[in-house]
Amino acid sequence: MIKAVNTIRLKKGMADEVAEKFNQAKSVHTFDGFVFMEVLIKENTGEFDEIQVCTTWEDHSSFEAWRDSRATRKAHESQNNPKDGKAESPILGTELTTYEVHVQHHPAE
Repeated sequence: MIKAVNTIRLKKGMADEVAEKFNQAKSVHTFDGFVFMEVLIKENTGEFDEIQVCTTWEDHSSFEAWRDSRATRKAHESQNNPKDGKAESPILGTELTTYEVHVQHHPAE
């Protein structure tokens, strides 16, 4: 398994609003190889807020297939929906990191 962590740096005070956008299941939840998602809000931040969107996948190829499909869809959306008149984005920056899940413990039964 792998875990993909998208760290999103936000304007101060925007973490809850942005994190709420992940409350409803999206297409990623139906994608082959998807295991689960977590959205983490960093506590005690200074100048900016930070959330991490963590998805766990059965393998790299499943994650890459989802990411490729998402990139294609976003490219088509941006061509069809120019950003004229849209509100300013609260996102200051993002960083995507992947990890191999080496050990995972579950509660004893």
